[in-house]
Amino acid sequence: MAQRLDLVRQRIGIALDAAPPGPLTAISMVAGEGRDLLPVLATHPRRSDVVGRLVELDPDLAATARDTAAAAGLAGIDVRNGDAAELDCYRPYVPADLVLICGLFGNISDDDIRRTIGYAPSLTQRGGTVIWTRYRSDDDLFPTVGTWFGEAGFDEVFTSDARHRYGVGVHRSRVDPPPLPPGVSAFTFIGH
Repeated sequence: MAQRLDLVRQRIGIALDAAPPGPLTAISMVAGEGRDLLPVLATHPRRSDVVGRLVELDPDLAATARDTAAAAGLAGIDVRNGDAAELDCYRPYVPADLVLICGLFGNISDDDIRRTIGYAPSLTQRGGTVIWTRYRSDDDLFPTVGTWFGEAGFDEVFTSDARHRYGVGVHRSRVDPPPLPPGVSAFTFIGH
């Protein structure tokens, strides 16, 4: 998990470096303590350009993320204690330049993975980046998840080495974002 986190942070930095000048928006689904995005933003030259929302259901984890963002002076980062499946949570910040879906796809059904990816074009600005994770196993769904992103209008930018048990994917939107439909619940969390 530590290697996966390091790789996700690295890819966040690369995405921020590659983003066009000016204001940027970011969202993070099932954000936990924000350990992927917040440390990168804390030291990144674009930190003051980024506004966004992290959504986490666990109130203690959300409070930690909120405290971390405040301690780092990331005034543009809003941490919401809520259900990350409810896409209305992201409405003020979408379509976003950076969408993090890390730690989710191993905890929902395959149908819900595909359903969530189906909403990714509405969540992501054209040219925006989605960084996602999915563990690799003997019945490896990781390549299929990448294919689903392609079918939804995303180009593959990066995939982690298949020799590792963790998987990190990065995709860039090539489509204009359709409106985010109201009242959508994208997935049901079922755990490992």
